[in-house]
Amino acid sequence: MCTTCGCSEGDTRIDGAALAPHEHPADHGSAGSATQWRRHGGGAWHSHVHGGGSDAHAHGPLGAVHAPGVGAERIVRIEQDLLARNDAYAAENRRHFADHGIFALNLVSSPGSGKTSLLVRTISAWQGRTPVAVIEGDQQTSLDADRIRATGANAVQINTGKGCHLDAQMVGRAITSLAPDDDSLLMIENVGNLVCPAAFDLGEAHKVVILSVTEGEDKPLKYPDMFHAADLLVVNKVDLLPYVTFDVDRAIAYARRVRPGLEVLRVSATTGEGFAEWLAWLERGSMRARERRDANLAALRRRVALLEAKLAAAGERA
Repeated sequence: MCTTCGCSEGDTRIDGAALAPHEHPADHGSAGSATQWRRHGGGAWHSHVHGGGSDAHAHGPLGAVHAPGVGAERIVRIEQDLLARNDAYAAENRRHFADHGIFALNLVSSPGSGKTSLLVRTISAWQGRTPVAVIEGDQQTSLDADRIRATGANAVQINTGKGCHLDAQMVGRAITSLAPDDDSLLMIENVGNLVCPAAFDLGEAHKVVILSVTEGEDKPLKYPDMFHAADLLVVNKVDLLPYVTFDVDRAIAYARRVRPGLEVLRVSATTGEGFAEWLAWLERGSMRARERRDANLAALRRRVALLEAKLAAAGERA
């Protein structure tokens, strides 16, 4: 069992193949070297231990965790180790994305918000810009990956089994299988869940939280960690506003109470409303990813040239 969120592990499959056990780099392998809990969007996680004994509970990144028979101090150590290991994998993913100019997004929401429909329309509208690839996360089935592949885009399906979120190791393995092109747009559709995915950095440039108008506008207050971790809120299904009692302005105000200055887009994956702004946001992010990659390469070339000059000067003196 994952003590951070309580979900089970060990049933993960990528495109139907079981995820094999994998040793993590030794410098990140012990609980004693665990990094401080953190939110991807800023701010620090704080751990608290209450009491002890066999039925103690601990407050970690996702609130109270109960594990009968396991002491609270051990729960905290396991949580720290789990998140530290995840952060190490996420750093590897982030380096890969930076080296290849890949703009990677982590799309998060509750089930039924329209993430897959948003992706399908985005892929169609994105034609002619850059390559696009998708990592699909669901507990079971390959239905969403099949929908993505039908658009002509490359996709890999991660089935988490009894797990309720993607983690950075799963994404790293999926990247190996997917092999996204340089300068591509990579969209990761996380498991439908507004709780656990908030704590797990996948190496993405941004978390994008999607809230549909068929949900309650108070979701940002009920699930603050997710909205705090996000860099963009996409309010989806705005074509249904005449038929539902959803206050968009109130929902945005609640979200910005949790994450001041949060950027917001209003879209409809059905009609295409708001897609010009969404595509422009994606284009800006993709351009920044390419510019950072080019700047890093230029800096590396300068360092190599400087080293070669120093070696040549040393050879002349000898």
